[in-house]
Amino acid sequence: MSKILICLWGALACVMIGAEPVSFTKSVYPVLEEAGCRNCHNADGVASATRLHFPETGAGTPQVAAFGNSLVVLVDAKDPANSLLFRKPTARIPHAGGQRIVPGSPQETALRSWIDQLASLKGDDLAAALRYRDDSGGARPSVTLRRLTNSQYNHTVRDLLGNNGSPANQFPPEDFVNGFKNQFASQSLSPLLEDAYSNAAEKLAKRAFRNGVPATMIACQPSAACRAEFVRSFGQKAFRRPLDPAEVRRYEGVFQQGKDFATGAQLVVEVMLQSPNFLFRLEDTDNPKWRPYAEASRLSYALWDSMPDDVLLAAAGRGELDHPQGVEKVARRMLQDPKAKEALEEFVSQWLRFDRALTATKEQRTFPGFNASAAQATTEEARGFVADLVWNGEDFTQIFTAPYGYVNADLARIYKVDAPATDFARVPFPANSERAGLLGQAMFLAMTAKPDDTSPTARGLFVREQFLCQHVADPPPGVNTNLPPVTEARPVSNRERLAMHTTNKTCAGCHSLVDPIGFGFEKFDAIGQRRDRLKLVFGMIVGESKAPERKVTMEVDLDTTGQVAGLPNSSFSSPKELGAVLAASPQCQECIVKQYFRYVSGRMETAADRPQIHEIFDSFRKSGFRFQELMVATMMEQSRRTEGGQRIAVRNH
Repeated sequence: MSKILICLWGALACVMIGAEPVSFTKSVYPVLEEAGCRNCHNADGVASATRLHFPETGAGTPQVAAFGNSLVVLVDAKDPANSLLFRKPTARIPHAGGQRIVPGSPQETALRSWIDQLASLKGDDLAAALRYRDDSGGARPSVTLRRLTNSQYNHTVRDLLGNNGSPANQFPPEDFVNGFKNQFASQSLSPLLEDAYSNAAEKLAKRAFRNGVPATMIACQPSAACRAEFVRSFGQKAFRRPLDPAEVRRYEGVFQQGKDFATGAQLVVEVMLQSPNFLFRLEDTDNPKWRPYAEASRLSYALWDSMPDDVLLAAAGRGELDHPQGVEKVARRMLQDPKAKEALEEFVSQWLRFDRALTATKEQRTFPGFNASAAQATTEEARGFVADLVWNGEDFTQIFTAPYGYVNADLARIYKVDAPATDFARVPFPANSERAGLLGQAMFLAMTAKPDDTSPTARGLFVREQFLCQHVADPPPGVNTNLPPVTEARPVSNRERLAMHTTNKTCAGCHSLVDPIGFGFEKFDAIGQRRDRLKLVFGMIVGESKAPERKVTMEVDLDTTGQVAGLPNSSFSSPKELGAVLAASPQCQECIVKQYFRYVSGRMETAADRPQIHEIFDSFRKSGFRFQELMVATMMEQSRRTEGGQRIAVRNH
């Protein structure tokens, strides 16, 4: 049969009747990639709840082809022109990502050709397409060593040497990657950091032996035999594993360079503190003798943010971490230690970006009461709030719904409540405040605002990234982000000013995903004070006077209706209402699991991690969302081993 071109002008697309089958991998997949569909339609994208999920970047041709066939679920076989796969990206019907493919373009023609081909699938071909699952993730990234973070360094030298000086506070600051400061891919050693380690080791060792030989470090009587005993005992603690004979001999040689026992021991400590065996911790190893100790180290730095204690090292030596009951027993014992509370605070401070809150500055003429002390108070409230839910075994989804805060005098002024007799005591929010959970607290509201105004975009972006684990693409280079000015002749709200984002196609795709969330917070100003209307103040400077000769105050109505595109039934108009939406959302609930997984793993999850994350999430959900159970489940799931290509679970179902 000859090829006959039939143009369906009503659909602005053409298909080839009798032509060769369309190649999805060659002609359609590149169109979808160029349109940026992957940015939202992935496991962590804002469209993660939809049925369209791209395979992992770098997936092979068979996987891409199978993905193309799976798009049949978005095709109307009886009326292909009415298919979601056709109407959504061309914006013929509302699409949160805006128009990605221009009607009438060659790209649309290619897409429509594929849709028609999918509409013709029947029988076994259709069944195979519907069975598609994204298994393109392959193996998990291999993480053998992880450098101690600054926080872990401080805690480790505290527990190893009894030093409370926090020397790592003077180290080069760490960057946030994937939302945290402990991601292994960013843990390189710069010359500046190497110098800092060297200086710290010298000072720490000198301080430890300033009054002679400390009995807490050396239990034996100083002698030649005691040298080896000290090297073995201190070395096992510092390296978090037993030393092999060659290492013992090498450090004995270092010891003998000292003029006496104390200076020899001091030299050993100084050298060990600069060793990669101290500065880096084993995450995994092929050495069967060290594997139990790598497991102990993984548990201790996850749950304590510090080195294993003697009990944990002994448990590793006895093989108690080689089976599920042992991992669970050890993890639960560790959670009873005060160090677990300190470690959790480190996770919370990074997840909720306390650093941004602590450095938030406000225009003092507009917000004279907000200073460094008030900024500190906002993080203390959040810290105590989360800790109460975790350590008292409460439903952790209450971080979004709890109708109370932990208030001092600074926060009482913001919340317009009476200051409690004791700082950071629990205080109920007024019934008409529309506050609840973290979203109603001053930390979130002040941190995601400008010095003199709110920022619906920043607030919406924070919700997307921190609480839904959805990545929103950065704006293209060179885009003008300035909003129309507010003038006395044109007094408008931020919602009206941000309307430009919906008319600019370059901006609309992303801003339609974040701005509508931020609009729901507009009743709360740049420090978190509630307001019913937006107050605008205009002044006119006359002559050389620095002060305005005339001041005009105007008020503008606020439309605080908002929604979370991609979440069903997500309309809201206050932090309290959005909190209820998030608390009930499986995406948000699973995001809490993902954030903790990313933190303790030191990396982003991959497709290969999805079964593990689902297991952890299932345990978290069945526990009534008790965060301690999430922590234990994560420790157990991450103790899985791979032997002979088979995934061996240490978890007992």
